[in-house]
Amino acid sequence: MAVIEVPRQYGYCVLVATGSSFMLLWKAMKVGHLRRRLNFKYPAVYSPDNNLFNCYQRAHQSTLETYPTFLMLLLLGGLHNPVVSAVGGAIWCAGRVIFALGYYTGDPRKRTRGNFGFCGLIAMLYCTGRLATGLLGWF
Repeated sequence: MAVIEVPRQYGYCVLVATGSSFMLLWKAMKVGHLRRRLNFKYPAVYSPDNNLFNCYQRAHQSTLETYPTFLMLLLLGGLHNPVVSAVGGAIWCAGRVIFALGYYTGDPRKRTRGNFGFCGLIAMLYCTGRLATGLLGWF
């Protein structure tokens, strides 16, 4: 039976996970503020005639769609290499902020400026894969 010892530096992963919650809160507040300003009522999620609102909503929704994968890779990969995983997580979060700021211009093509965040996701994926192969005794 393999025993996993939580490295002291794992705290960095916990800090990045906590910080990512503030990023989600910021995006939710941006959508809520625009919703109130436009008097766009619930339960409608997307507007049939306001593309700017849809861009704000989509920036938030897209992050929510990938958030479980981000957290899983950050927290599991951090058991193998907490520093690399935490840096990867911070890069992913920064990419999601830039992604949102691009979307908030109303031009969805500008969201791609945040695509560098996928580099952070790949780093966390690598660390998670190394954790798995180490536990299986392959490496």
